[in-house]
Amino acid sequence: MFRKKKRKAANQKINEEQNRMTHEAVTLELLKQVTAKMDDAEIVQRQTNNGASFSLVYIQTLIDKERLNEAIIQPLLQNKEQTFIQGISTCSVLRIHAMEEAKEHMLFGAVLIHDQENNEWWAVKLENSLSRAIENSEIETIMYGPKDSFTERIEQNVFMIRRRLPVTELKAEKFQAGSNTKTQVQMLYIEGIANPDIVEIARENISKVNFDLILEASNLSAFMDDHTHSLFPQFMQTDRPDSCAYSLGVGKIVILLNDTPFALIAPITFFHLFQSPEDYVHRWVIASFLRTLRYLSFFIAITLIPLYVALTTYHYQMIPLQILYVLMESRTKLPFSPFWESLIMLVIIEIIKEASLRMPTKTSQTIGVIGGIVIGQAAVEAGFASKVLIVLVGISAIACFLVPNYLVTKATTALQFFDSYSCIILWDPGNCLWIDTPARSSEWSFFLKTAIFCTGCSSLLERLERSFCSRTIAMGKAAAGIFEDGEKMAGF
Repeated sequence: MFRKKKRKAANQKINEEQNRMTHEAVTLELLKQVTAKMDDAEIVQRQTNNGASFSLVYIQTLIDKERLNEAIIQPLLQNKEQTFIQGISTCSVLRIHAMEEAKEHMLFGAVLIHDQENNEWWAVKLENSLSRAIENSEIETIMYGPKDSFTERIEQNVFMIRRRLPVTELKAEKFQAGSNTKTQVQMLYIEGIANPDIVEIARENISKVNFDLILEASNLSAFMDDHTHSLFPQFMQTDRPDSCAYSLGVGKIVILLNDTPFALIAPITFFHLFQSPEDYVHRWVIASFLRTLRYLSFFIAITLIPLYVALTTYHYQMIPLQILYVLMESRTKLPFSPFWESLIMLVIIEIIKEASLRMPTKTSQTIGVIGGIVIGQAAVEAGFASKVLIVLVGISAIACFLVPNYLVTKATTALQFFDSYSCIILWDPGNCLWIDTPARSSEWSFFLKTAIFCTGCSSLLERLERSFCSRTIAMGKAAAGIFEDGEKMAGF
């Protein structure tokens, strides 16, 4: 709580300072105060051939020094024009008036030029164009199709989309998010195809984002989500330009952020999260089959382990006799119940997944082999898990990765743990799937109330069943005793 108050006070102080500088004139003394503790900031004072004095203020780590010398310093020193600014007419020059405006231009890679005779300030953008090369997508890999992916430069990302959609109806609106980061945001849509109401809603939501740090696409989507308690993403994130082009062509909106290679696509439904860029390469029959396979894999991933827990704990009479023999043989001498056995194995699988993601590429393959073979075999031989559960956990883990969206994969993992616990409480895996539905809605209170109500009902039903069974056994014993006494009296 104290950290929130301290952070709120700091943000309020920054906002007050920005509001003060918005109406304050630009002076060299104020710029010296602003750049006092910035070692990479430089203030240079020179004179032209005509004897006119000028000052340059810039941050050397944000600008291109070669362009600074060629486009500004040398033309100004050799300037023979009547007006000062004609010496750098080859560059894009912008007149600035307020201190806040000068700071913003300087922090985004511009050189501030002060004409001391006329007391005028100008900004020339010489941003350093350092960026990585266009590479293959490591998140959404496909066999056929384009191999390029987004980079951290928003201009380059917009270029890759416009190259695929060279139409004037493709609109790009600029925004700024984050009071401290001042992240550049662009919203792309095709006019005439995208719904104007949805475009207006997206425009308002982006404008209403009021936070100090917006560093990536997930930060922005967190403030634009309508269902904040949902396990599933409300925006599709992709780093592929072809996916964005397809989405724009069907009336969706694409949101790009500077310094992040991922774009946000909206609006989406649950089924859009199972689409892959390679679906557009295959024929419709093959693409439909692959999507159906992904739906089936998602269903297997969230129900296979909970179904094992529910059947082996309460509903073993539903298991076929031959399979029941295999289960009983594999569970002989196990110290844990099916729930704790499955929970331990699911936790181990998640540990292996996270370890393989965090380790280097070559080492992660070794981690997968050790985790999948050595640990699984050792768990069976040590008597901590059954052979059947090892097979089911492996199938469930592989089924998770058939979903092309990484965020949905994490939501599937969370549902595995939740459904396994719910099967112990509710006895029925069907009820667990019913409980999952409110978890994706905004009615989080309804979800909690439903879980508490079902927990109480299950405990009550369990007590009634035990009471009924005990009474039935007692009545059976009494009937057997009466029958035995009758036989003795009859002389049998």
